[in-house]
Amino acid sequence: MVTIRLPDEMEAQLEVLTNLDNTTKTEVIRTALSEYIEKHLLEKSSYELGKDLFGKYSSDESDRSVSYKERIRKIIHEKYSH
Repeated sequence: MVTIRLPDEMEAQLEVLTNLDNTTKTEVIRTALSEYIEKHLLEKSSYELGKDLFGKYSSDESDRSVSYKERIRKIIHEKYSH
């Protein structure tokens, strides 16, 4: 069992919400805590959110960061070898 202390204003707002929704304080707090836990446990890192946009993951070229000089040479050669 867990006991929490709420500021008077927050407890008054909770009381209003429970009356409007015809529910209990316990249910409102349980739902809010459940959403909070889910959000923070399932939160992804910046890398995980963008990994499909990075180098080999978006291009399917595992040596992309190693072979960039060769790609640039090829582009310049194609552009100026008329």
